[in-house]
Amino acid sequence: MPHSSKQPAPSFLTRVRESVPKLHPTEKRLAEFVLDFPGELASYAASELAQLAGVSNATVTRFIRRLGYSSFEAARRHVREDKETGSPLFLADRSVEGGRSRYEDNVEQGQENLRRTFARLSERTMDEIVTTLLDARKVWVTGFRSSQSLATYLQWQIFQVKEDIQVIPAPGGTFGEYIGSMSEKDLVIVFGLRRRPTRLRNILTRITASGARVLYITDDQLARNSNVTWHVQCACAGPGPLDNHVAVIALCHLLANNAIERSGPAGRERLAAIEAEHGELGEF
Repeated sequence: MPHSSKQPAPSFLTRVRESVPKLHPTEKRLAEFVLDFPGELASYAASELAQLAGVSNATVTRFIRRLGYSSFEAARRHVREDKETGSPLFLADRSVEGGRSRYEDNVEQGQENLRRTFARLSERTMDEIVTTLLDARKVWVTGFRSSQSLATYLQWQIFQVKEDIQVIPAPGGTFGEYIGSMSEKDLVIVFGLRRRPTRLRNILTRITASGARVLYITDDQLARNSNVTWHVQCACAGPGPLDNHVAVIALCHLLANNAIERSGPAGRERLAAIEAEHGELGEF
C-alpha cells in the first residue's frame, strides 16, 4: 500500500487567491482589499473590515466561509500565525502608503531593540561565549537567508585573530559533511533569524547531537531552546514590513571586539602578520 502523508493546510493567502475566480463582485472587492495588506486582518473586527473595504457585514461572513474558516476569529488566528513567520507582506502597514516617513520610528525602534536585547544578556554569559570561541578547536558559523550574511560578517571579523573559523556549508557542500566533522571541542554559531526554513530545526538537532557547544542567535519571537549551550534572543521588532537587525549586528560587534581584545599574544601576532601582508601587497 502506498505511503500517504497528511498535506499541510493551505495558507491564508493561498485560500484567498484560489477563491478569487469564484467570488461574487462584492466578495472579490473584499478579497482584493485583503490581498493588498493581509496582515492587517489580524487586528480588525469583522465590522471594521467591512467598513474599510466598503462591503456589508454579510459579505465578510460569506467570504470567510468560502475560504473554509468556521468563523472570522478562526481566520484572524490563521493570519496571526502567518505574521509570526516574518513575511514582509504580512508585516506591511497600509497606513504608510503615500510616502509618510518612518525615519524617527525606525531610529527609536532600533534603540529599543538594543536596550531589550542587552538587558537580558549578562556580561558573564558573554565572557563564557568568548572564552569558548577562543579555546575551541574549530568554530563553525551558519545561517540561512538574511542570517547567512550575518554569519559571514561575524566569521570575517573573528578570522582576524582565529584562523579556524568557517562559514558552512561552502558552495556545493552539504551539512552532513560538516556535522560529521564536529566534536565536543568545537563551537557552532547558528543564526536563526526569521524567516527560518523548516529544515533548520533538524539541522540544529544534528549539530547539538555532535556534542559541540552551540551558540544560537535568533529573534525573540522564537521560544528559548534548552538543548543548545547558549540561546541569545535579539529583539528585532520593526515599525515596517522588515525586521530590525540593529541588535544582532551589535551582538556580532561585541563578540568580535571581545575576541580580538582577549586573543592575547597569538591574536596580536596574527594581526601583525596580516597587516604586514597588507603592506607588502599594497591592499589599502
